[in-house]
Amino acid sequence: MILSVAHGNRSIRVDLANQRLELLNEGQVFERFLVSTSKYGPGEIFGSLKTPRGQHIIRAKIGAGQPLGTVFRGRRPTGDLYCDELARSEPGQDWILTRILWLSGTEVGRNRLGNVDTMRRYIYIHGTPSFEFLGEPRSIGCIRMSNQEILELFDWVEVGMSVEIN
Repeated sequence: MILSVAHGNRSIRVDLANQRLELLNEGQVFERFLVSTSKYGPGEIFGSLKTPRGQHIIRAKIGAGQPLGTVFRGRRPTGDLYCDELARSEPGQDWILTRILWLSGTEVGRNRLGNVDTMRRYIYIHGTPSFEFLGEPRSIGCIRMSNQEILELFDWVEVGMSVEIN
């Protein structure tokens, strides 16, 4: 459960080596979550399917008010809730569930603009099915979290909030 932090300088840090997402207030870690980043490792190039590094911001929050397990395609809810039957009908699908925090790079030439633009690569922090292994790199670029934890994180973050991925 994310603690309430009323004031201060809040941010997010993603630790690729340890597959952790950390919530910071005034630079101090006060909460950690297991995540899953790219199985291809870190990288910024368009089409690489790697998780981009560096300074980012949350550009958009998508999915407010949707039920836990909502399935998204193209950043829009499909009207489906994730279930075993749906999973069997689409084996190998990279499920984007519950909430989306769409990231945008802030470092021109590293993760912003040209062929390294995080936002144009559609890199998100999003929910994932419970069978997915968190704590291990298994995504295709995005940062996956448990559905319950992304739901909590979504309410804690603000558009424009800093996200450091290293």
